[in-house]
Amino acid sequence: MRDIDEISGDVLDVALRLHRDLGPGLLESVYELVLAGKLSALGYEVARQRSVDIEFEGMRFDAAFRIDLLVDHRLLVEVKSVERLNVAHAKQLLTYLRLTRQPVGLLINFGGATLKEGVRRIVNNHHSSASPRLRVSA
Repeated sequence: MRDIDEISGDVLDVALRLHRDLGPGLLESVYELVLAGKLSALGYEVARQRSVDIEFEGMRFDAAFRIDLLVDHRLLVEVKSVERLNVAHAKQLLTYLRLTRQPVGLLINFGGATLKEGVRRIVNNHHSSASPRLRVSA
């Protein structure tokens, strides 16, 4: 099993190349499709639009939300194509992490002029070696 930091690094490497080659402004679904394909070619198991069921107060809700990409059953990737990320985007991914009990997710916005300001590493009670400026903790 690959280390979560190695997986994150590979996802970011592919995302940077993808943004550089395709540029900003395409639909999220295009970036998601190509990112999933490139990661699969690297040997990762990638699930697209993975539905997640939740339970609340004894009730089960099927397909309550969808994860854009789930890489190797451990890393959640939320793909955006907006001018600028906002707080709600990070909260959305953090909620997904909590509900799936996963430690790490990446929020990647392909809509900006550069990808650098459009990447956030979101952690849910995970001790990581990632830079503090890239993390949002639960």
